[in-house]
Formats: sequence, C-alpha cells, structure tokens
Amino acid sequence: MVNWSEEGEGRSARWRSESGAPPPKKLLVADDRIKADEAYRLACEGTALLWRGDFQNARQLQQAMARRIDRKPRKSASSLTEAFHFHRQFQSLRARVLGMLLLPLEADYSIPLRRAPDVREACTEAYGFGEAPSLVSLRELLGLVGAHEWRKKGVEIAALGARIHPHYGVFSPVRGEYAGLVAGAPLPSMELAFDIGTGTGVLAAILARRGVKRIVATDQDPRALACARENIARLGRLAQVEIVQADLFPEGRAPLIVCNPPWLPARANSPIEHAIYDPESRMLKGFLAGLAAHLEPGGEGWLILSDLAEHLGLRSRDELLAAFDEAGLKVVGRMDVKPTHPRAADETDPLHAARAAEVTSLWRLAVR
Repeated sequence: MVNWSEEGEGRSARWRSESGAPPPKKLLVADDRIKADEAYRLACEGTALLWRGDFQNARQLQQAMARRIDRKPRKSASSLTEAFHFHRQFQSLRARVLGMLLLPLEADYSIPLRRAPDVREACTEAYGFGEAPSLVSLRELLGLVGAHEWRKKGVEIAALGARIHPHYGVFSPVRGEYAGLVAGAPLPSMELAFDIGTGTGVLAAILARRGVKRIVATDQDPRALACARENIARLGRLAQVEIVQADLFPEGRAPLIVCNPPWLPARANSPIEHAIYDPESRMLKGFLAGLAAHLEPGGEGWLILSDLAEHLGLRSRDELLAAFDEAGLKVVGRMDVKPTHPRAADETDPLHAARAAEVTSLWRLAVR
C-alpha cells in the first residue's frame, strides 16, 4: 500500500509495479501547474508525483523529463563490455526516474483524470480483475496499453505464415530470424519434439506446421503458458501441441528438443526482462546439462542462440563449446543467420559495433 496526505486527509491505495519497483517512500500531489524542471528534480531525488491534472499533459511532462535524462552526458567506455554495463545502468536510471510519475486507477481500472483513455481492458489482461483503487506509474501504464495493442494486432511470423499474439509480460517474437532457422533445419524425426521455454508458443507452432505429430511445449511462467495455449488454439494446432508447466524438461525423452534461452548472461532489472537476460547463463546451462538424459538415441537438441554475448565480452565461444563438452554433447551441425532488425543498423546505439557483428545460430547437438 501507498499512504499519503491530500487536502488535509490521509489516503491510501494499492501499489502496482510489474517491474518490481518498491512503493515510493515520498509522494507529492502534482497537476498541470508543475514545471518539467521541478518534476525532474523531484523524481531524481526519489519523490514520486501523483498526477491529478490532465492525462495528456502528464504524457507531455513525462516526455519532457525523458528529454532531460537523455541529454545527460554518457560515460565513455573503453570496451564493449564496459559500454554494455554503462548502457544497462543508464536504462535502470531512466526507468527509475520516469517511474516516479504516478497515476491513480479506480477499482475497475478507469483513470479519474481529464482526457484519460479507457485502459480497463489492457489492465485486466495484465493484472487480472480489479479489486481496489491503486497507483501505477504512467510509464508502466503506457507499456500495458502498448502490449494490449500488440496482443490484438499480433506479430507476423513469415516462417509460420501466420500471426502470433504475445501477451503482456511474454517476450514478443519480433526477431524473426531464429524462427526461420527452426523452419529450415532438417528434422531428425516427425514423431515427437519438446519445446523448452515456449513463451508465446511460436517455435512449437512452427514444428507443428512442419508436420511433427506431437510437440510438448514447456514453460514456468503462468502468463507464457496462457499465451502459448491461446496462440496454439488460434492456429488450430491443439491436437498436436500440449502445453505443460515445467522447469525446463517434461517427463520422458524425445528425438528432438528445441530451446531458445535468453541470450545475454546478465542480471535482469525487472521480471519482464527474464526473457532477455539469463543470470550466469542458468537456463542455458540447465538445458545443456539435462539434454543428454532427455534425448532419444540418435536424437538432436536444437539450441537457438545469438553470439551477441560474445561480442559484448559476456561469454566467449570457448566457454560455450566447453559447456557442450561438459554436458557430453557434440555439434553435428550449425545454421547461421544475420539479424535484420533496425537496431543492427542504428549507428547511434552505444552497442552498435556488437549488434552489427551479431549472428544468430541454431546449434544441432547430439549425445557423444
């Protein structure tokens, strides 16, 4: 709960933060009269601003605060590894400062402000049914609205010939190059496959489209499980794909096991980032360590992995190959593709040199 005083009365509301940010210790009520410089200063000092003015003016104020953050001089880095850590520090600072601009939500998720949009459906998708008034950062609320639009519109997957509809908090398959690798690699069997960490269910759907008779897709996250089930049902593949809650592997063995773990061995700043950052490569190492015990004789494990971590100095190719060897695995093939997403060509990105050199690979692994 967040407690504050307003118009001489003590008030309270439930705190909402999908990023895991703690409730603010200091809170001031603000409206259209506050200047951007003052709002920015207060946010940097750790004071949250509960907005009571016009909704659209709150958005303009947030943009003004963002411009002030982005104008701050960046630390110069002596290596790409240092540049990565500086970039992550800046992202964390930016999220913390912009997260200090708060909006009130009624119990039904309506916003009691002038010119406020109807966000009830987007909030219900992310939070579940409302029960009491709450406070949320404008930054998070806009993220919910954006995710709601992506969920309605979907992401076109060329390798699937259809759209995948990501839910809030589930990593969107906007990087289509790895989907193409799974669509083109030679299948060791058409009978059964495991998809480890299925997320939206996109890779399970591609395998089903290729004619694999049965796919068991696993995940631990309830949002991912619900998202995958909805996508598989929408694509008419429920007869082929079973969605199972599991920590990595389901029971039994399969002739094909596919995994697309988070690509960067670094700490996530929020729960939503766990699809990108894998601290100490825990999921990657867990997949490799358990692969031999879950593969049928003559089967293959497909590891989809970018080498961006190698270019950033976070993991070397020798370390990856040593992990294969330690798990009793050998490489029987590899397919590579260059990413085509816009950030790979953005020379203003502090990590441009690494992104420009990045290659995404499908490693075909077998038991030695």
